[in-house]
Amino acid sequence: MTGVAHVDPIGGLAGDMLLAALLDAGAPTQALDDTIAALGLVGVAIDVSRPVRGGLRSTHVEVRTNTGSGRAAAEMRALVVASRLAPRVRTDALAALDRLIAAEAAVHGIDPSAVVLHELGDDDTLVDICGAFALLDALDIERLVCAPIPLGRGIGEMDHGTMPLPAPATMALLTGVPVVGVETAGELVTPTGAAIVVTAADAWGELPAMVLRTTGTGVGSREHPDRPNLVRVTIGDAVTEPRGDTTVVLLQANVDDLVPELVPDVLGACTAAGAIDVWTVPIHMKKGRPGVMLSVLGRPANERKLAETLLAHSSTLGVRVQRLERYELDRAIREVDIGGHSVRVKIGLLEGRVVNVAPEHDDCAAVAAVTGRPVKQIWAEALAAATQTQELDARAR
Repeated sequence: MTGVAHVDPIGGLAGDMLLAALLDAGAPTQALDDTIAALGLVGVAIDVSRPVRGGLRSTHVEVRTNTGSGRAAAEMRALVVASRLAPRVRTDALAALDRLIAAEAAVHGIDPSAVVLHELGDDDTLVDICGAFALLDALDIERLVCAPIPLGRGIGEMDHGTMPLPAPATMALLTGVPVVGVETAGELVTPTGAAIVVTAADAWGELPAMVLRTTGTGVGSREHPDRPNLVRVTIGDAVTEPRGDTTVVLLQANVDDLVPELVPDVLGACTAAGAIDVWTVPIHMKKGRPGVMLSVLGRPANERKLAETLLAHSSTLGVRVQRLERYELDRAIREVDIGGHSVRVKIGLLEGRVVNVAPEHDDCAAVAAVTGRPVKQIWAEALAAATQTQELDARAR
């Protein structure tokens, strides 16, 4: 079963609130301790409490550190790169940190290499980001959906001076994300919380179909007058809907009078007409004549077009048709960079789990032609690059 999580930022979103919700949903506290050790952080402690807020039992997390803020972004990134985090956790954490750095650079008009993360440059930011992905990994979450993000408004005092709320970096991080304005004053969403959820989310919206496993509630330290200051995480196993396009038609024709050089032209015309697959089989026909069976697989909607293509481009006088059902993998296309050239990679997913990865041969051949390298080397590098990315976690993330 594919583990799916739904994040509902009822009172906003901060890194420590998300940690608390995931712990409340059953993630082991040990995963946070292991994250701190993997990062090589010293003097960091996790305090977990179970307050009752609004009559509801919840979880609160405080990350205590003895370091000051204002660490350079490059230093923060280097700590994650050199860590002993699990590969998937490290990859996702770096992606979130890079988003945060890029947002800070954009709002301050500086190069990312020059970013100093002021309020966000403490060890608690690293624990929030890396810990969130470690807890998602511990809960076997393969897909995450987040509800629209509530945004309050106001003025905040920061190291750069007086700033509008939400913080400019938060707004930059939430570009392209569904948000909703609320009357609650103050900072409901922190840059760290935004960076985590924008990186982790596969989709935005309401609770997806699932077999409910558990829920978790994480709370912040503040109290809002008009809404509970909490994040709720709902976790379950994804309900796989039956595919509606598994019916196929198989069109076939036997010919013994088609010039062999024309066979590829027939198959090419059928592919252009929408065929899913085409192939030939050598056969012996009446009077002992050698022939070929032309086979074309397609969708029912393309049946007539494919039949007419076979009749027009081959020498057959008739086409027989069978309707079949087949099991199919979900598919996705990703692109990887090979020496500055883009190569598409086909990914086959079974209930969200990657089971097939195949670079597109034509793309590999094109890159090989430009670079003068063997196609097999380009193909191997594209496969290696694809399997190392977080895209193959179905978030293949």
